[in-house]
Amino acid sequence: MDLTRINNILITIDVEDWFQVENLRPWFPFTKWGNQIQRVEYNTNSLLDLFDKFSRPVKATFFILGWIAERLPNLVSNIQNRGHEIASHGYHHVLNNQMKDEHLRKDILSSKKLLEDLSGKIIAGYRAPSFSINNKILQVIKESGYKYDSSYNSFEMHGRYGVISTNGYKRKGIAIQFDQEFHELPISNLQILNQTIPWGGGGYFRFFPPAVFIKGVRRILNSSGTYLFYMHPWEIDAKQPKVDCPRSLSIWRHYLNLNKTHKRLEKMIAYFQNCNFLTCSQYLDLLNR
Repeated sequence: MDLTRINNILITIDVEDWFQVENLRPWFPFTKWGNQIQRVEYNTNSLLDLFDKFSRPVKATFFILGWIAERLPNLVSNIQNRGHEIASHGYHHVLNNQMKDEHLRKDILSSKKLLEDLSGKIIAGYRAPSFSINNKILQVIKESGYKYDSSYNSFEMHGRYGVISTNGYKRKGIAIQFDQEFHELPISNLQILNQTIPWGGGGYFRFFPPAVFIKGVRRILNSSGTYLFYMHPWEIDAKQPKVDCPRSLSIWRHYLNLNKTHKRLEKMIAYFQNCNFLTCSQYLDLLNR
């Protein structure tokens, strides 16, 4: 079977808990994390069980927050033992472009070492919290020993997303090759009339009706042959605690359709069962054959 002629879907999971997301940061600063109810292990295991339901292999990349890995080492082992890729989401979930250089490097390196100690394998991939990167940060990620980053989201109307220059770099599949040893795997978005429409997952997956979202994924696959999707374990958890505060757009976005996400993901995977569901490293290996 020539895998290069089959459409590829890269499911990526940012393993963080409900109280660690940026939209809830005003109510849950880092100093309060240790006092919260942890639900990430249950939700991540629910995703692992979902991926195991299908007759064709569904492999995913789990970008794990170091704070989570340190407290739940068995979760890291479970993800790895079930055939998925372990990658890094940093340690503290601080926006990269808000950290001083020395703190950024320490955060990136400490999460990599922790995950390598727990998994016994080299950690190849990294994703920045809230896609907060730029070219300077990418250089730090590369110098820290990662083989790829998956933090670039081309939707520029989100205030926390970073911007990178990709001019002059080779592309193979969806991968941007910064050099022989380092690639960027960007989040997939729709391009319509020179406009970028956010279509990579997360809150957008929960917002758009499933039939509309699947239609957009089909369009991306027809264009590039590969679709990179992201989500978080808390997005399938309608029973997570609710923030007691005045309603705002960010709060509304966080809790939108949490009770529907698990079923929507199952339906999307089933719809695209003729595709390859690969980890990020598997995809890069495929491109380099």
